[in-house]
Amino acid sequence: MAAYLSMGEAHRRIADYLSRLDDAISQSDGADLASLLAISSAPASTPLSDALAAFPDFPRLASDRFPHLSDFLPPLLRAIHSHSLRRFGDAYSSFEKAASAFLQEFRNWETPWAMEAMHMVALEIRLLAEKADRELVMSGKNPDKLQAAGSFLMKVFGALAVKGPKRVGALYVTCQLFKIYFRLGTVNLCRSVIRSIETARNFDFEDFPVKDKVTYMYYTGRLEVFNENFLVADQKLTYALMHCNPQSESNLRKILKFLIPVKLSIGVLPRRTLLEKYNLLEYADIVTSLRRGDLRLLKQALDRHEDQLLKCGVYLVLEKLELQVYRRLVKKIHIIQREKEPSKAHQIKLEVLVKTLQWLGITMDVDEVECIMACLIYKNLIKGYFAHKSKVLVLSKQDPFPKLNGKPV
Repeated sequence: MAAYLSMGEAHRRIADYLSRLDDAISQSDGADLASLLAISSAPASTPLSDALAAFPDFPRLASDRFPHLSDFLPPLLRAIHSHSLRRFGDAYSSFEKAASAFLQEFRNWETPWAMEAMHMVALEIRLLAEKADRELVMSGKNPDKLQAAGSFLMKVFGALAVKGPKRVGALYVTCQLFKIYFRLGTVNLCRSVIRSIETARNFDFEDFPVKDKVTYMYYTGRLEVFNENFLVADQKLTYALMHCNPQSESNLRKILKFLIPVKLSIGVLPRRTLLEKYNLLEYADIVTSLRRGDLRLLKQALDRHEDQLLKCGVYLVLEKLELQVYRRLVKKIHIIQREKEPSKAHQIKLEVLVKTLQWLGITMDVDEVECIMACLIYKNLIKGYFAHKSKVLVLSKQDPFPKLNGKPV
């Protein structure tokens, strides 16, 4: 419980905060202004929040002292006060009003000195919206603040996506939008922003800060995973991995969580030491199943980690690795036959495959196995043809198992 605070002391603290804000703006001090706008990370009780609680007339104080900022300061103080009381819906509504007023001022400033502060506004409106939506869900109401935050950030993006020095800040706002769209499950809304970034002539991707480029490539890489464009996903996620801060293991792990399924899909298997280092052992048995051609192990691994992989959005990608496992199984049988009877190494009876699968606990008849082998041939995972009368898979004597060469299965 906060100690008793006199009206005079409360007045002094509020006036001091307002003066610091005004000084930061008048002196074009973007870093200090940004720090003064950080709300969501503040503890419940701060010298300022205690002062706001003790001095209810703070909106008039702000308007009277700084009339040129009367659209910005009162709602900002209300947001800080509401957040300290854990009334997150009210905090969001007030902050959105303050943010709109700040955006109007930002548009009028010719130089990008306040970019750090604008980025803080973009971050805060997303974080406050998330808190407000959780509060609305708890009270049985429709959570609509995060959607509203997305609409506001599109206005911010519009203010930055113009010719001139301010455009360098557009990618950060884009990444905040991605976080909102992914959380809401409206990833289709990412397309228009991506189009603006990648096709507009006033953007040069290399001009953006590295950390923003990494985040952008991470999210656009995830989008390509969902669309099963694995080669493009590989390029984007690999870029994110190579340029990510090597000290940030949590971010590296997030990237690898999607990059590994992409690599598996194009035939590149990670080492177990990598999986252990970044605690991604949910992929360990999947990798082993691909090395061994063990379909049973693949199914067990997918079943065991189903909830986790579904939540991550890569379950269906990994499920399609079955064809690679069948390919490896056929290759192992081919190697064994080559050692026993070299002259007939390229002829594999379908009945042998049926019995091998039975040994792995998977029941299939000859027709089902023939269908799978036909699919492998069609996708150029193996080269060969069927001798239908004798129920034999005849492998090509030259390169029967073409290298994937990074092509998706």
